Amino acid sequence: MAEGSISVSQDQFSCSVCLDLLKDPVTLLCGHSYCMSCIKNHWDQEDQTGIYSCPQCRQTFTPRPDLHRNTILAEVVEKLKETGCSPPPPPPANSPAGPGDVLCDVCTGRKRGAVKSCLVCLASYCQTHLQPHYEAVPLKRHKLTDATGQLQEKICSTHHKLCEVYCRTDEKCVCYLCAMDDHRGHDTASAAAGRTEKQKQLGVTQTQTQQRIQEREKELQELRQGVESLRSSAHTAVQDTDRIFTELIRSIERTRSEVTELIRAQERAAVSQAEGLLERLEKEITELKRRDAELNQLSHTEDHIHFLQNFQSVCVPRGAGDSPSIPVSPHFSPEPVRRAVSALKERLEDICKKESIKISTTG
Repeated sequence: MAEGSISVSQDQFSCSVCLDLLKDPVTLLCGHSYCMSCIKNHWDQEDQTGIYSCPQCRQTFTPRPDLHRNTILAEVVEKLKETGCSPPPPPPANSPAGPGDVLCDVCTGRKRGAVKSCLVCLASYCQTHLQPHYEAVPLKRHKLTDATGQLQEKICSTHHKLCEVYCRTDEKCVCYLCAMDDHRGHDTASAAAGRTEKQKQLGVTQTQTQQRIQEREKELQELRQGVESLRSSAHTAVQDTDRIFTELIRSIERTRSEVTELIRAQERAAVSQAEGLLERLEKEITELKRRDAELNQLSHTEDHIHFLQNFQSVCVPRGAGDSPSIPVSPHFSPEPVRRAVSALKERLEDICKKESIKISTTG
């Protein structure tokens, strides 16, 4: 029986770190495979953080996993070297850059959209001009990232080198020449290590922000319930007042209207105050949610430089702790009014009885 054949490409068996065919391949728990030496070197740089990640999917592992050679994959790669492999498919046709796209730095005339940025060349390339980075051996070792329009922000304005060192002393990203010159003697680390440290601070800030949102939402709910109770109390007070005044003679109708208006005025004042507090709470919660979204977006960015350069402006609490405590039960009690009206009714009845006796005696 004839054997089936499978067309494969060298890219399917290449290490995403060195971009060469896998050597002593190892497979991580996430399913991605690397040269044993490449993943060891990558994790050696993460030793100081104690958290080890996959360079492709960023899944983390703690503690550092033991690496074992994938013998089946190694045999496939050796067989691939002996038999050769099909050439990689031609790159897709370039399309003109659209609004908001990162432009290719090599294209002349009408610029095309860039698909990758090189952190060594400090330039962005469309699919066509990116090909040398996949074909030329020296360029294969360059570090590529998704096309970014913030590439210039990562370049040192003094030495025109990539800012890949984080200075803890000055809390800024610098290039390695700056680290040896203006920042000599400062406490420095790699951008990845600096990111890890700030990531922890970001987590604390996120937790505090989320707790504050929960607290404010609880206060908002309690305040709304307080307003409903206030409206119910006011409604009951009006009903009681109407019941009391309906037992009185029509000559005191004007007094009944004045008392009712008094209760309504107290209700309006209390409701007006509560609605102002509701508006303040809703605005503060909206701002806190917007801030939480910024923190979450910054937390998940894979761009260490962008993270560090925006960390200070995003994570510094804006007026945290300076908001006054807001009462959740607006003060409103119609009871004194009810008692006064009841007392008035009794006094009027007493007066009526006495005056009736006087009238009867006089008559």
